[in-house]
Parts: sequence; structure tokens; C-alpha cells
Amino acid sequence: MRIKKKGRSSFLVQGSILAVAGIIVRLIGLVYRVPMTNILGEEGIGVYSAAYQIYNIILLLSSYSLPLAVSKLVAAKLAVREYRNSYRVFTGALIFALIVGAVAGTITYVGAGFFAQTVLNMPEAATAIRVLAPAIFFMAILGVLRGYFQGQGTMIPTALSQIFEQIVNAIVSVLAAYYLFNYGLDADRIHGTSIYANAYGAAGGTLGTLLGALTALIFCIAVYFMYSKVIKRRLRRDKNPALDTYADIGRMLIITIVPVVISSAVYNISSLVDNSVFGYYMESAGQLDSYTGIWGAFSGKYLLMVHVPVAIATSLASSVIPALSQAMARHEKAHVMDSISQIIRFAMLIAIPAAVGLAVLSSPIMNLLFSGDNTEASAMMLWGSSAVVFFSLSTVTNGVLQGINHLRAPIINALISLVIHVIVLAMLLWGLDAGIYGVVAANIVFGACMCVLNALSIRRIMNYQQEIRKTFLLPILSSAVMGAVVWGIYQLVYMAVGSNILALLLSILIGVIIYFVMLLLSKCLDEEELYSMPFGRTLASFGKRLHLL
Repeated sequence: MRIKKKGRSSFLVQGSILAVAGIIVRLIGLVYRVPMTNILGEEGIGVYSAAYQIYNIILLLSSYSLPLAVSKLVAAKLAVREYRNSYRVFTGALIFALIVGAVAGTITYVGAGFFAQTVLNMPEAATAIRVLAPAIFFMAILGVLRGYFQGQGTMIPTALSQIFEQIVNAIVSVLAAYYLFNYGLDADRIHGTSIYANAYGAAGGTLGTLLGALTALIFCIAVYFMYSKVIKRRLRRDKNPALDTYADIGRMLIITIVPVVISSAVYNISSLVDNSVFGYYMESAGQLDSYTGIWGAFSGKYLLMVHVPVAIATSLASSVIPALSQAMARHEKAHVMDSISQIIRFAMLIAIPAAVGLAVLSSPIMNLLFSGDNTEASAMMLWGSSAVVFFSLSTVTNGVLQGINHLRAPIINALISLVIHVIVLAMLLWGLDAGIYGVVAANIVFGACMCVLNALSIRRIMNYQQEIRKTFLLPILSSAVMGAVVWGIYQLVYMAVGSNILALLLSILIGVIIYFVMLLLSKCLDEEELYSMPFGRTLASFGKRLHLL
């Protein structure tokens, strides 16, 4: 029982470390994306976002799954004290990353024109795609190092490298976007065109991604060399005579990576499908001139805000995969079931109030962060904030399925969801002429389908039944009360002082307290459950002071 509690606490704590880093990274992302959006405008940020989607897809296909695969395999070997085999997994993965990263980076650079013109229908994005090509190579090697540390049970190197990566990204992106955008404006004036500013400005933004990835790689290499003495001591203690060959390791990597690549690619390719389909829809409707601006509001404002709380779910999924892999290797089914329940519940306790808060404060948040007319982006957030819940839950359940060694299930579920997504998107665009709101709705449908299908898969594989009342119903009730209070406080404070930022900060602060109080009043959380969560003792102490525990 002690081991079980320790294991549960460990992956929640490690997941929280990564989640905190994820929040910091997202906040830094907001900080730099706001001035960058204001510098480039909606058209320029639309070009940047489109190029970044190509980068994300190629990264998914080449090396995105490496941290997961390496952490999963390393954790399984360490669970049975095969230290030398765990290290051979690392070295084999590193060789794999060098080859795949080089090939993928070359394809990205050479094929930039094709991706921009044919796939995106946005030729201005070619320069930005070329700038991102070397980053794919760096991220492949970085992924192996991060996965190795995560497999060892520590998320700290990954968390710190992500923060350093984003800081460099932020500084370089804003400065490079500013100088190159103005350079492009001069070129447009000279040539009498209107393409250079957006193309060069977007390329400046992607330069930050490149240098950020290089910074994170250098940091992780430094950490590895500092950790090398510990690695050598472990290798000397390993008395296991059976060593995996590199051919065996290669097969294990392929068996692990390929399903994860396919499921991740299908899971994330929906955004590229949206971009391409919406571009052709706007062209058929004779509105191609406004395409980049509308897409910039969707991807550069709405999706940017949605992905802030979803980053927490991504971090939790990263932490639960090695934990589940170790428990499966030790045949600890009770620990597995307990971990699944805790990780899903913890994710929902955060995602549900985040979705409600983004909905009721959509306009104030958009107006605080972005200049210009935010009417459309605010409306997207108001009607589309439920995507936070669905994408958080689907991300966590994807991690659960991968952690319990059922890698094909997310592929099948993602393919089914993608087909439904495309059908719904086509119906909403050409059938109902829903415009960008059709894209918002189709994304929600995709996330919801993934949640349902993943839940059915986990139930079938593990005979697992998720608790409903405390995981979903009570957080929804508590979030509804919180949302009503937050909206009322914002309106009252804004009418009294006329300050958007003051009204927003005060309403959010009170909203967090109201939500926590409602969780305790509704008995959604008790003292023992709080102690099992990150910062639980602090929260329990606060609850006792309020006489709610």
C-alpha cells in the first residue's frame, strides 16, 4: 500500500512539475505572441501559424514520439533493474534520431515551396518553413534526451529545458519579426507588392523556434554529462548477463514509435486539414482575400488560448506513461487502475473550470492580450471553449492507452474521429456556410469523439470504469457557480472603475477561491484526496482555515 501511494504521488508530482513548466511556457508564449501578433497583424500571424503547422506535422512524423517511446522503454527496463539495457535503448534511440532528424529536416527545407503553395495555398509561408527545417533535426536529438530523463523518473530537465527554450524563442521571435517585417515592408514599397512583409515577418517569428530548440538541446546535453557519473555507477551494478542487441532495440523502438507517430499524426493533422479545407472553402466563396486574417484570428488567438490549459493535460500524460509502463512491467494492476483514475480526475479538475473561465471572460481576455478588433476571436472562444475539456481528456486517455502497451487503440480512435471531423467540417462549411465557426465546431466534434472512443478502449482493455460524480459532475457544478460569480464580479468592477485588467484580475482571483470552496462544499474533494495531490497540504490547510475540512 505504501508503494502504491508513493508511486501515485510520484507521477502526480512529476506531472505537476512538467505542468507548471508547461503553464510557464504557455504564458511566455502568450507574452511574446501578443506583441508578435500586433507586429505582424492577423495576415502575418496567419502565415506564421500556417508554416508552424507544417513544422508540427513533420515533427510528428519524424521525432515527436521519441520522448514518449524512449521514456516508456527506459522505464520498463529500469523497473526490472536492467540498467545496461536501458542505456542501450538510449544510445540506439540517439542513432535513430540523428538519421531521422537529418532526413526530415532536409525534406522540409527542399520541399518548403511545395508545402506552402500546394498544401497550404499560401506561398508566403515558404521562407518561414525553410527557417524551421534545422529545428526538426535539433528536436529529434532533444527528444531522445528528454525521454531518457523522463524514463528515469524525473521531469525536471525536460521542464527546465522547455522554459529556457521558450525564453529564447520569445526574445528572438519578437525582435526578428519586428526587424524582418519592416524589412519586408520596404521591399514591398520598392517592388509595389504586398507579400514580402508577411513572408519575412513570419520567418522572423520562426527563427525564435529554431534558436530556442538549439538552446534546449545544449542545456540537456550539459545535464546528461553532469548525470553521467550516476549512469556509470548503475551500469557497473547491473549483473544481468542478457544484453539486448541494437537490432532488438531498433525493433522495440520501431514497434513503439510507429503506432505513436501514426496516432499523434492523425490526432494532430486535423489542424492541417482545417487550414487546407478552410482555404479552399474561402476560395470557392470568393473570399480568399480575407482568408489569412480570419485564420490568424482562429490559430493565433483562439487556439493559442485553448492550448494554455491543454498543456497541463499534455504534461500529465507525459508523466503517467513511464509510471504505467513500470507498473505494467511489475504486473501491478491495482496500481495501474488507481493511476488511471487519479490522472483523469486531476486533469478534469483543471480543464473544466478553465473552459468555463475562458467562455465567460472571452472578450475581456482577448481585448487585454491582443490589439485591434477581437470580436470574432472572442466569439470563437465563447462558443468553442469546451474544446479545452475534450482535448485535455483525449490527450490524457491517449497517454493512458500508450502507457498500458495498447498503442494501436489511439490510432484507430484517431482515424475514426478524423473521418467524422472531415465530414462534419465539410457539412458545416459548404452545407451551412458556417465559416470559421464551422472549423471551431468540427474541432470540438473531433475531441469529443476521441474522448468517447478512448474511454471505450480503456474499459474494454482494463475492465475499467471511470468514476463519474467526482470526476465530471461536481467539477461542472462547481465551475458553473464559479463562472456566474466571475461574470458578475467582472461586470461590477468594470462598471465601477472602468479598468479591464483590474476587473479581469480580481474576477479570476475570486473565481479560483470560489471554485475551490465549491469543490469542498460539494464533497468533491476530501482531506485525504488533497494530500495525494500536488500542493495538497497547502490546499488542505487553506480549507481548514475556511472551516470547510
